[in-house]
Amino acid sequence: MTRLPALCRTAFAAALLGSIALPSIANAQAAAETSYSIPQDRIAGLGDFVDGVMAQQIATREVAGALVTVVYKGKVLFSRGYGFADVDKGVPVDGQQTLFRPGSVSKMFTWSALLQQVELGRVDLDADVNTYLDFKIPAFEGQPIRVRDLFSHTPGMSDIGGLTAPTVDKITPYAEWVKTHIPARHWRAGTETSYSNYGSVVAGYIVERVSGEAFPDYVEKHIFLPLGMTSTTFREPLPAALAPRMATGYQYKDGRLVADPFELFSPVMPAGSGTSSGPDMARFMTAMMNGGALGKARILKPASVKLLMTNSVANAPGLPGMAHGFFVVREAGPRMVGHGGNTGDFHSNMILAPEAELGFFISETGGQGSYGGRTELAEALIGRLFPQTPAPRVAAPANEALPLGAYRGNRRDYASTPNPERDLKIAAAGANAITITNDGKTSYWERVGPMRFEQVTGARAGGPYEQLLFHGAEGRWRLSFTSQPHVLYHLVP
Repeated sequence: MTRLPALCRTAFAAALLGSIALPSIANAQAAAETSYSIPQDRIAGLGDFVDGVMAQQIATREVAGALVTVVYKGKVLFSRGYGFADVDKGVPVDGQQTLFRPGSVSKMFTWSALLQQVELGRVDLDADVNTYLDFKIPAFEGQPIRVRDLFSHTPGMSDIGGLTAPTVDKITPYAEWVKTHIPARHWRAGTETSYSNYGSVVAGYIVERVSGEAFPDYVEKHIFLPLGMTSTTFREPLPAALAPRMATGYQYKDGRLVADPFELFSPVMPAGSGTSSGPDMARFMTAMMNGGALGKARILKPASVKLLMTNSVANAPGLPGMAHGFFVVREAGPRMVGHGGNTGDFHSNMILAPEAELGFFISETGGQGSYGGRTELAEALIGRLFPQTPAPRVAAPANEALPLGAYRGNRRDYASTPNPERDLKIAAAGANAITITNDGKTSYWERVGPMRFEQVTGARAGGPYEQLLFHGAEGRWRLSFTSQPHVLYHLVP
């Protein structure tokens, strides 16, 4: 199952459930402060634990190179490299110097930049996005897309492709791309979450329009430089000073790792063309968990950072939903927010647990196995640091009829004919269990509550444990997963 959003890959809140109220910055600041103490034995040996996981992944997951950075209580616990930055030349990954592609994790820089404009009074969260654009995004049923709908990934739009360029000379500048690739709208904004790369590009373009500064210039001047992130950029190709430090991206072909050319995401720059290092990501994570400040530098007010981490819209009752830009990874024990990202070659994840003052950034490249490896390592860290126990199994409530069948994700290109092979096929497996078949693989889930099931796996002790929930009503059944607040699955008629 897909865990977190991807730049290039692939819960019903509106009329059925209503959406969680979107707080103002002031209200977000008033949220109660809580803390979580991590037992020292979970921190001790954490680096050795990661070493062991990565040794296994390099041996079994087609991983060419990886970067893992952990911050704790305002300091870098470690930033380590694994495997090779260049397999053919035998150049190892340097956890302090080697650059990786965060993919959609880069969006958190974009959301931060947009909130800076909100702080300055140049942008209103409840304004129609067209207020700040030099082109028009059509309304849907008379309703516009608000700025806050961009933060919650609820513009109600189709997914689209065309995010990359084959060569530098064929790059369409993102300020042109955003005007010529407007996706069709299919439902009311602010209701149903469906991850939107396009919405993130609009967010970056608004920053450029209202600030009067080109987007890559703006984030460098107002985010990267203040935080000392001198190895981070949205620019493609990379500046000459950074290019020699870039890890090579790989795919696995005919039994070996084959180098790919540097990927070009400039057509959707604010959505994911970033490049960064472990120490730079540590600086950003630390600032986010310190109310927007790092040392004497401040990029956001505490209230703005609080907003980024505060709930916005959830597709399903009782499951994590979206924060603002961030995804909610776990509601409590401790609360965690984060963002994942995938380019074609790099697979990344950033998770923050502000109550515990801990955050980590992961990026891996290699064959397709490294995509799953990124997720496995993130879950291994969460399970070690913030362990859970499986939910108690329960019997089915009287007269409960599960809406079984095929479910189709709402994050797709609605202009294309749906491929039934990509649907989730859900079937009963006795009175209190179901199976899900997807991409030729079948998973087994047991009942833990009304319409709620937990995946049965051989996962290491501590979890995390994936759950799903059927919700909605006859003719409008929906399916949501704890690890996928950014998408919603609809029962196929």
